[in-house]
Amino acid sequence: MDLIARLRAGLPGEAILTDPDITGSYANDMASFCEAGTPAVVVLPRTVEQVQHIMRTATELRVPVVPQGARTGLSGAANASDGCLVLSLVKMDRIIEINPVDRIAVVEPGVINAVLSRAVNEHGLYYPPDPSSWEQCSIGGNIGTASGGLCCVKYGVTAEYVLGLDIVLADGRLLTTGRRTAKGVAGYDLTRLFVGSEGSLGIVVRAVLALKPEPPQQLALAAEFPSTAAACAAVCEIMARGHAPSLLELMDRTSIRAVNDMAQMGLPDSTEALLLAAFDTPEPAADLAAVGALCTAAGATEVVPAETAAESDLLLQARRLTLTALEQVKSATMIDDVCVPRSRLAEMLDGTAAIAEKYGLTIGVCAHAGDGNTHPTVCFDAADPDESRRARESFDDIMALGLQLGGTITGEHGVGVLKKEWLARELGPVGVELQRGIKDVFDPLGILNPGKLF
Repeated sequence: MDLIARLRAGLPGEAILTDPDITGSYANDMASFCEAGTPAVVVLPRTVEQVQHIMRTATELRVPVVPQGARTGLSGAANASDGCLVLSLVKMDRIIEINPVDRIAVVEPGVINAVLSRAVNEHGLYYPPDPSSWEQCSIGGNIGTASGGLCCVKYGVTAEYVLGLDIVLADGRLLTTGRRTAKGVAGYDLTRLFVGSEGSLGIVVRAVLALKPEPPQQLALAAEFPSTAAACAAVCEIMARGHAPSLLELMDRTSIRAVNDMAQMGLPDSTEALLLAAFDTPEPAADLAAVGALCTAAGATEVVPAETAAESDLLLQARRLTLTALEQVKSATMIDDVCVPRSRLAEMLDGTAAIAEKYGLTIGVCAHAGDGNTHPTVCFDAADPDESRRARESFDDIMALGLQLGGTITGEHGVGVLKKEWLARELGPVGVELQRGIKDVFDPLGILNPGKLF
């Protein structure tokens, strides 16, 4: 019995896609420079039992399986390989439970981040992780790549909110990890192991997520600086003084000018860096005043605090438009994801500017400055082979710079195909050996998302 016939024995017909014109649309995520193969079939299960049937079938026939969420990723982690079975979890999109007493939500992997966030808000609760693609990205994908977002400086990343998981293993067995309780330290922390594993260890089919009380409406300020060094000095001072902003974002000159060109935001051409800070504390105006004073002392030429939520949204609009604006500069972009210690942030931005000059490219940087996570965005003409080559080389130089500064190659986008060479450099040979050994335990046949991470 062939693959399709075996799948049909446990799946409804509409859950199996074989038309090449349709299956080809599931071949890749949103990353540039990442190879993608041609899937043999795409399956869209709706139940845990259907996922188990799929994995038992794949194991019996030794068929590689590529798990997918909403395919908004930026590392190629969801890219298909030739002849693989693409396991799309978008149809498993139920919010099973929201529990205000235990402050948890139980969800399936296909739930969209923004949908969950709005649902828990109705109960006076808050799910903090907020990737920029939160209106499209799924919770399963967020777990697979350990996603972050703008609020990480105060609230942390996805890994800190995953309490427990139900996972279908490569051979179809169902594993439950973690807990529903506020505390729990029984055994090895397998839950955390699966967060960020990019579908290489098992298929997440259910997640228990921690929630927080909904905070007050945040207020923001914008501070203009004559240099990135001055802006980064302000970031360091804000954090050293013990402030806890709900958002602390930075835009460099290239990003500012791209946004100005697209949206006529009216930012002065002399602005070399724009720092955006927000607080969701009971007295945000007082916090903004204190941070504004620190920005002025660090050399800010202008500090504009908001007095209302509507004014805050206007101030933050430039940051939200950054990627869209940089996409207007050239026909293609590569978004890097290097995270460095906050104390080295200025060196990272200045080094990236030097790399842009070296390769004759436009590279704009926006950053989650409060946690040192930079997003250098390389703009290039995909139809120009030489410019594409320079773009890829500059991307590698940026990652090398991040490691040199004591950072990591990815703060929230994952490794996938794009950065697997660099993962080996960051981990070292002993680290790679042990991580491959862990994968062998969970996936001895190597059928889960092959070619990713290592």
